[in-house]
Amino acid sequence: MATFAIKYAAMTARLRFAPSPTGPLHIGGVRTALYNYLLAKRLGGTFLLRVEDTDRSRYVEGAESYIIESLKWLGIETDENPIKQGAFGPYRQSERKELYKEYAELLIKNNWAYYSFDTAEELERKRKEAEATGERFLYGPLNRSELDNSLSLDATALEKRLASENGYVIRFKTPKDEVLRFTDTIRGEIQIDTNTLDDKVLFKSDGMPTYHLANVVDDHLMEITHVVRGEEWLPSLALHILLYRAFEWKAPEFAHLPLILKPSGKGKLSKRDGEAGGFPVFPLTWNESIGFKESGYEPEALINFLSLLGWSPGDDRELFSLSELAEIFSLERVQKSGARFDLEKLNWFNAQWIQRLSDEELLGRCKLQNINLYGLADQKALAAIDLVKDRLIRLSDISDETYLFHAPKTYDSAAVQKQWKTETPDILMSFIQGIDSKEADKTTITNHIKLFCEQNGAGVGKLMAPLRIALVGSLKGPSVDALIAFLGKTECANRIERAVVALR
Repeated sequence: MATFAIKYAAMTARLRFAPSPTGPLHIGGVRTALYNYLLAKRLGGTFLLRVEDTDRSRYVEGAESYIIESLKWLGIETDENPIKQGAFGPYRQSERKELYKEYAELLIKNNWAYYSFDTAEELERKRKEAEATGERFLYGPLNRSELDNSLSLDATALEKRLASENGYVIRFKTPKDEVLRFTDTIRGEIQIDTNTLDDKVLFKSDGMPTYHLANVVDDHLMEITHVVRGEEWLPSLALHILLYRAFEWKAPEFAHLPLILKPSGKGKLSKRDGEAGGFPVFPLTWNESIGFKESGYEPEALINFLSLLGWSPGDDRELFSLSELAEIFSLERVQKSGARFDLEKLNWFNAQWIQRLSDEELLGRCKLQNINLYGLADQKALAAIDLVKDRLIRLSDISDETYLFHAPKTYDSAAVQKQWKTETPDILMSFIQGIDSKEADKTTITNHIKLFCEQNGAGVGKLMAPLRIALVGSLKGPSVDALIAFLGKTECANRIERAVVALR
């Protein structure tokens, strides 16, 4: 067998994310877009969005705008896209369909493709005949001369055939008896026996190209230097390499990303896994499937989490902003094996990013997300956020910290039984009356607690636990001194009086 090796040429970096608008953007697609974006930025290149919508039978109205809005929410900005046109447009394949026929015919002219007249019924019959004998039917180098195509027809006969029929397709003519060797940046060297390959359809009878032809032609015309995509496209790589060879074009660098796996680690993460586990798999809500945004996840946290699903920075650091990731990301640190989706880890990232964001940013997001802050004025709301932000997993959890907004209506019976004593009302009333200012700060309150306990010979436990019950209704919540400073002396006194009445 002859051997053919592919070498890559260095060019100014141009990377693309090229989804099909057949539905919502899966979280795996988000990670693919993210890795392309990060590599483009690290290399000082361009990142573009191309919509591959040639398969009109699977086109879903609204899917393209959903993809664009998802990337925008996550901060993954494209330099060129269907709306922000660059010098390589159009950026929708449906608007480029006239040029693909030209390239398909060029392949025929150069003996790299041929017309195929086999009907779907004929091919299905051959598949069943092969299956009956335990074989697999393959339309390729070893049997195409026996099938209904143009390879055995002279020019006159072919012209008549084309004129009399409209049910033909154009197939790629895979080289026979070769070993194709090429390199995937993540997976290393790959070898393929060309006799095991199909002669894939490049141009359909409806006048539209298949994914393979359109994808390669567009990547070349848009000067894409790196093709970074999911591993589900790995079986197509040999054909795409051969198409570059047939056109005599320089091939880009290819890298196929590992799968995002189910929480169990077994199999690809799906929408059903999200439904079963109670977590999203789409960035934004799509129909009845709630998205990460609407579930209370911050975009910075989701980006941070996804970046580490299959890639490592090379050290133990875990928290990265998008700009920080763009400075260090490389394909060389992307792993081959799948990465397990870990909801607990995502929740950890979300909590960490809530703590990292400023109170002003969080308040703005509360307003955008219509999170209930029970009518607090902005300054008071900022203080409430600062008080409990280190306790939140999702920003919307602040609404559950009801003691921030109104006095407790019930009291934890187990806590009361253990902590509320006969002398408790007198201790609490004496304590709160001893605070000088109605709006004392946390330091002043801390000092008052210490002094009160010393002067009254009371242990801290006799004061703090029942005080927390009176203010919160249970033994949870932030530090008592900070909570008193937030609520103010008057509100705290009112809550203590309510608790004394309720618990006597």
